[in-house]
Amino acid sequence: MSEPVPDHANDVPTQIPQPAVGRLSLYFRELYRLRDSEITTINSKELGKLVNVSSPVVRRDLSALGTIGQRGVGYSVDALIERIGQVLGSGKQWEVVLVGVGSLGDALLRYRGFSRLGFKLTAAFDVDPTRIGSTIGGVEVLDAKELERVVTAAPPSLAILAVPADNAAEVATLLVKLGVSGILNFAPTTLKLPPRIAVVNVDLASELQRLAFAVQSGK
Repeated sequence: MSEPVPDHANDVPTQIPQPAVGRLSLYFRELYRLRDSEITTINSKELGKLVNVSSPVVRRDLSALGTIGQRGVGYSVDALIERIGQVLGSGKQWEVVLVGVGSLGDALLRYRGFSRLGFKLTAAFDVDPTRIGSTIGGVEVLDAKELERVVTAAPPSLAILAVPADNAAEVATLLVKLGVSGILNFAPTTLKLPPRIAVVNVDLASELQRLAFAVQSGK
């Protein structure tokens, strides 16, 4: 028997520190792998090993969600997937548009992990005539000139920005104007948008610098 899901499981906590949110995403990924392997329960020590954190940290993170395991039994993998999914927003369907279908955008369109987490790429846009009209990962690449019309007709909640830095601010401003409330920004530039807009920046070059520093410093 695994741990019960508390009655308040549908109450989504909003005050979770960002480091904990990052760890929850890692737990979520590993829990899916466990379920694919037909593993039904796991304890905090085992889950911590999978993401390289201590069992007290795992227990603290999960207790903040209102999910309580049973001593000597652990956590139900299915229950944790459902609960963490609710908290991270993967318990609902998020429609996402991609702007910029270069090498990175192409890879993102081909990635099959989005749908499992509740993200549906509904449209992609680019200015390259050799890409416009092609279908990648089941998504047709549209002319960037069509962005306003398409997004106005079917407003997504989220957008992925994979355009050159020089174009990022203009495109992001337009997306916000059209009602997009969250942007995953791969452009190597800082976006200045209203505080109500959620922005996550992914700068691959900066991450490589961090990695190089860690290797150089022996950490």
